[in-house]
Amino acid sequence: MTYNLDPKQQKVRDEVRKFAEKHVLPRSVELDRRPPEFPYDIFKEMGKAKFLGFPTSKEYGGEGRSILEHCTLVEEMSVADAAIAIVMAVSVLTSTPIELFGNEQQKKKYLPKIASGEYIGAFALTEPGAGSDAAAQKTTAVLDGDHYVVNGEKIFITSGNVADVVVLICRICEDSEGEGKVSALIFDDPKAEGFRTETLKYKMGIRASTTGRLYFKNVRIPKENLLGEVGKGFRITMTTLDSARIGVASQAVGIAQRAYNEAVKYSLEREQFGKPISANQAIQWMLADMSCRLEASRLLTYKAAQMADNGEKYAKEAAQAKLYASESAVFCADRAVQIHGGYGYIGDFSEIDRLYRDARITPIYEGTSEVQRLVIANYILKGK
Repeated sequence: MTYNLDPKQQKVRDEVRKFAEKHVLPRSVELDRRPPEFPYDIFKEMGKAKFLGFPTSKEYGGEGRSILEHCTLVEEMSVADAAIAIVMAVSVLTSTPIELFGNEQQKKKYLPKIASGEYIGAFALTEPGAGSDAAAQKTTAVLDGDHYVVNGEKIFITSGNVADVVVLICRICEDSEGEGKVSALIFDDPKAEGFRTETLKYKMGIRASTTGRLYFKNVRIPKENLLGEVGKGFRITMTTLDSARIGVASQAVGIAQRAYNEAVKYSLEREQFGKPISANQAIQWMLADMSCRLEASRLLTYKAAQMADNGEKYAKEAAQAKLYASESAVFCADRAVQIHGGYGYIGDFSEIDRLYRDARITPIYEGTSEVQRLVIANYILKGK
């Protein structure tokens, strides 16, 4: 069965499936169950496969592929392993604001190395007291000569514990007492004095992707590492999140697809009372509901991607795709567990429990479902 709107998508799917069969699927269980450790070897292979800079301009070492093709890349990798997909997608999350708002020197310095896998990237927005409220940043930067002196803390930063380059959202203040303006800096010295990281443990899902807590205590960042202009940080953040929400929607579609595939397969194989459980109307209805949510999620996601490719405003559509696809991924994973019964609940017998745990993050990060509803309602009430 094909799910493509563009003929190029099938080539992307074929490339990802071949890659996943060799590098990802044989290790998914191990990566999920071992202590938190960044999958350096798979990351390097993704760099060689040119997956890390898929939509980045060729001028800066990327592949120059469309957002729709990148969605297909993330979706198909998520069918194999959603954690590996997010490790891959965070490179683009880091590259996007640099390509859109950086100067020529910054683009040439960072984008080729992120695209090749030489640099691991991260986007540091969330703080202990500022998640969905992106304007409530407490991390500050004060100009001191040729450097900004940064103090603050970031949390829940994907790949932040191992990143070589971080797009850091903070408040640039005139002095230590000032409120400052939300801005963005590029931090590229993980060995800098005053900087340390902590790897967050005991995650519910996407365990092959590590998550970090970042601490800045009088960390000096060169002033030429200012991304865009002082006070443009909120715009940089919102623009980046609009794009990232399409990526999370794609991840959710991939998880839902895998859950659906496994549920259909198991329902045809598992026999009870002398017949496959797929013969039971209760199972059929669950599969029907899963298929409808999956297809609707995919179409919403592709619509947002195509609008982005066409240069149209797509913030509402990205929020719609992210909201519906993420909640549908949880729905489909839940139904897959139900159809598998005890074999789905206990990881000794299948990977269904991992799909359920991986799915549960998608309605949370890059803006919770509640935030997506606020974004969508805001556009509706403005007549957009």
